[in-house]
Amino acid sequence: MSDKLIELIQQLINGLSQGSIYALIALGYTMVFGVLRFINFAHGDVYMLGAFAGFYLGPKVLKQFGEGPSYGGAITVLLLAMVVCAIIGIVIERLCYRPLRERPKLTVLITAIGVSLFLENGGQFVFGADPKSFPEIIADRAIEIPASWGALSALTITISQVIVLAVTVVLLFIMRYIVLHTKTGMAMRAVSFNPLAAQLMGINIDVVISFTFGLGSALAGAAGILTSIQQPSIDPLMGINAGLKAFVAAVLGGIGNLPGAALGGVLIGLLEALVVGYGNPTYRDPIVFGVLIAILLVKPTGLLGRSEREKV
Repeated sequence: MSDKLIELIQQLINGLSQGSIYALIALGYTMVFGVLRFINFAHGDVYMLGAFAGFYLGPKVLKQFGEGPSYGGAITVLLLAMVVCAIIGIVIERLCYRPLRERPKLTVLITAIGVSLFLENGGQFVFGADPKSFPEIIADRAIEIPASWGALSALTITISQVIVLAVTVVLLFIMRYIVLHTKTGMAMRAVSFNPLAAQLMGINIDVVISFTFGLGSALAGAAGILTSIQQPSIDPLMGINAGLKAFVAAVLGGIGNLPGAALGGVLIGLLEALVVGYGNPTYRDPIVFGVLIAILLVKPTGLLGRSEREKV
């Protein structure tokens, strides 16, 4: 096996790990759009709050598991951060978006940008503007690949990368089960298809929308923790770039389409890894957004999106 092929496999592994993070955040964008038909631009900042929830909860949780890094402690921190972010998402929807539900979409969009700026600047005020070192909740190290595997033994795969991929897959399956095989998920799909008809059938629109925000925010919180165990430097503005990339992923896959959001996140992650590995990292962001523009020119609804007729 040639060195070039090994390098390609290494970049693909790196891209899958980063793409999994984008996929989790993108799912929040696409779920909210599917139900309310607007983009929650504060979603990337909920991801940031998930990382800071882990920052403050991590040391306290690890004390209950014997001070040092542990998988039990890491799972507990992950679940607690998801709960915290779910509550934050529900509160944001209740206070900021629900009163504007009957207003023009532009009003809601501007409000979402305002909420995003509030969280970013509030985060700098509360947490401090300087980067923080995320606590070591797992003992991250490279996995030794047996020499008997030949050239593959040259690959560098870390425990954190495996955890990110495994947790992402589990969360995606759980979310898919909720959306497709539960009454709440059926209500979400009904509201997405026709809110008025769903309400006439007895579905509580407010509860469904709050649940959607909570579920999407929980996934963003999980993404914040998974990012932090790989890149343990966090700051209040970390959600800006990640949120934009996840939004690109959601649009790329087809906004409002859950499998499309996951696919878009993985593709963006792979594209970034290949650009960094084979090109100039400076051009990573321009190339990502350039590919988005190119694909939307060919297929405006995204890779898995469907065109919808709108009444005017």
